[in-house]
Amino acid sequence: MIKFTLNGKTVETDAPATVRLLDFIRDDRLLIGTKEGCGEGECGACSVFVNNLLQNSCLIPIGSMEGADIVTIEGIMESEQFKILDESYSIAGGVQCGYCIPGMVMASAALLSQNPHPSETEIREGISGNLCRCTGYNMIVDAINLAAKKGDGLWQKK
Repeated sequence: MIKFTLNGKTVETDAPATVRLLDFIRDDRLLIGTKEGCGEGECGACSVFVNNLLQNSCLIPIGSMEGADIVTIEGIMESEQFKILDESYSIAGGVQCGYCIPGMVMASAALLSQNPHPSETEIREGISGNLCRCTGYNMIVDAINLAAKKGDGLWQKK
């Protein structure tokens, strides 16, 4: 039995240890905000927080999650940080098809919690593990920059 926390709730599973965290999240828990893009850890669509670190869930076997604290996009949607990111992405036009956005928002939250006032270069570096084929990166960078300004003081880890 593997036991961990998922979005604040204790989860126990007897899934085979080799099942990818991504598949468990989507198929077992029906949390479909976490997407499969490449399945190789290159695109960031499957980004989740594992023990407060941004990780690609397509590369993580569920067996390695014993005792971990996992947060998906659904887990942060009620936070003030998410509300600011959501509004900022909308204002800046940073969303088109939306497929990459959950992972991009997770990367944005990770960046801003580490660096509440990033430069454009730091923003581009912070989202460099995430691919977007529709919007392009300028509007996403603008959204993160706007979120940094709007959420001043909210990004520091508590």
